[in-house]
Amino acid sequence: MIIYAAQWVLPISSPPIESGALAVEGERIIAVGARAHLTERFPEAPIRDFARAAILPGLINAHSHLELSLLRNALEADEADFFAWLRRITITRLERMTEEDLKLSALLGAAEAARAGVTCTGDASDVAQASFYALREVGLRGIVYKEVFGPDVRTAREQFAKMQESIAALREFETERVLLGLSPHAPYTVSAPLLEMVATYARENELPMMMHAAESQAETDLMLYGRGPFAEGLARRGIEWRAPGISTIQYLARLGVLGARPLLAHCIRTDDADIATIASFDARIAHCPKSNAKLGHGRAPFTRFLRHGVKVGLGSDSVASNNTCDILEEARFAALVSRYDGTSDGDSSGDDRTGHRVSAAQALHAATLGGARALGLDDRTGSLEAGKEADFTVIALDHLHQLPTHDVQAAIVFSSSANDVRLTVVAGREIFREGRLLTIDEDDLRRRLIEAANRLRS
Repeated sequence: MIIYAAQWVLPISSPPIESGALAVEGERIIAVGARAHLTERFPEAPIRDFARAAILPGLINAHSHLELSLLRNALEADEADFFAWLRRITITRLERMTEEDLKLSALLGAAEAARAGVTCTGDASDVAQASFYALREVGLRGIVYKEVFGPDVRTAREQFAKMQESIAALREFETERVLLGLSPHAPYTVSAPLLEMVATYARENELPMMMHAAESQAETDLMLYGRGPFAEGLARRGIEWRAPGISTIQYLARLGVLGARPLLAHCIRTDDADIATIASFDARIAHCPKSNAKLGHGRAPFTRFLRHGVKVGLGSDSVASNNTCDILEEARFAALVSRYDGTSDGDSSGDDRTGHRVSAAQALHAATLGGARALGLDDRTGSLEAGKEADFTVIALDHLHQLPTHDVQAAIVFSSSANDVRLTVVAGREIFREGRLLTIDEDDLRRRLIEAANRLRS
């Protein structure tokens, strides 16, 4: 057993504890409380005292694409044509990145996450083996959602059969902490029959599911009117698309997809009826505010997600669109952008002025327990509670840019970043400590990344 102590402990599921501590034995948290109480209860346990710092649950990245990390700063988002940007990403990945490149790319993403205090990620991956490898090597927890594509109704059964084969092969990569899921990519890349079959398969096999939904104006134009760049792209491939004339969320409800309680990434183009529908099915949302802004898609109604009681976590999306996977920065951006015009994410009613703005505590909840609930892993992680697995991070609070620390939650959300992380622990195992990863050789990783980047650039 070991006791970790600091000026503050933030369980998230209960109020912050000043001069707090947590006792860890093996993979689990044994107790959380005042330092004086825990040292009296466990007098023989060694103490690791981080002094002016905060211990909080490991951060949760509810939506990432680790295999695209090598494309950071390579293909800048073209805000005028999201479809063209997606095509460039896809072509680069398929035609220029080898299997080893994809594994290296995912390893980079996982290493960056651990350094940023992230202990768990929900990763959407086409080459899922790469993500499994990376999460295991670095020592992170997560769900790897195998992506499914197939917009042509004529090949739906063929694509479904291929998906089943992939899932069967990927089962051998699952571990107790790295689970397998399914990701029908998006309504514009997966036909209605294939969406229905995948959702049914996920329910029957109790597989977690996620998909991109209500992300862009191009998607809205496709769903409502059957026009725009996505419609034109499908037409060029000889694929017929009949617009359902309803929003993406209502379309997914009609097809039975929401019955699988999927994790929906983005959900920018959603109104109150859509959000109420999401809540009624107990579907979840991965809110990716920085990626949304970088791609020029707009602001998702974060405050209204919370008001409707939807389970919401924060996601970085890929670093090809976000450039970092700093979830503390994501929390800060989520809180600030929700206040942009003094109202609730563009809600003209102005009721944010009467206490409905996203607070530091709400943003921090979304970055931890909210993310765990969105991934369906809150029985294991997301808060500091006796019996849960010991996933936590230690954030320094003694740097000039954080002082004075009048409100610890505000200091973490509004003044801190990944650079302030001192320790990352997953299931009782320290994987990052005081500036160094403990599970992989960072110098070797850096050398290999530079070589791969130079080869891709040439």
